[in-house]
Amino acid sequence: MFQTEHNFTLPFGYVDEQGNLHKDGVMRLATAGDEILPLKDPRVQSNQAYLVVVLLSRVITKLGSVSQVTPKVIEGLYAGDLAYLQELYNRVNREGKASLAAVCPQCSHSFHVELNAEGGF
Repeated sequence: MFQTEHNFTLPFGYVDEQGNLHKDGVMRLATAGDEILPLKDPRVQSNQAYLVVVLLSRVITKLGSVSQVTPKVIEGLYAGDLAYLQELYNRVNREGKASLAAVCPQCSHSFHVELNAEGGF
């Protein structure tokens, strides 16, 4: 079955204005519009680094009990969580899966590591 949504758990978590921690979320596959429309955003036009903020706010459909994931919410993430979400975005939108192929260095056993587990891997 074609998977369009991927659950994730942030390594650190988003702390809202009331001090509540939000770690579990859902990211959907990006559409062409998700990648194109943010380029018209004045914040992105003045600072290309802001593209990831707008893009993630469009594709993250759930983050704990946060009512709406906005660019301001993404701005409030810890750097490690932002890096994790960028990797997850690239993995699910380029390869269609949220796992990495891995090989045990001791026994050479091949396996997959899920990116949506606690702590990122």
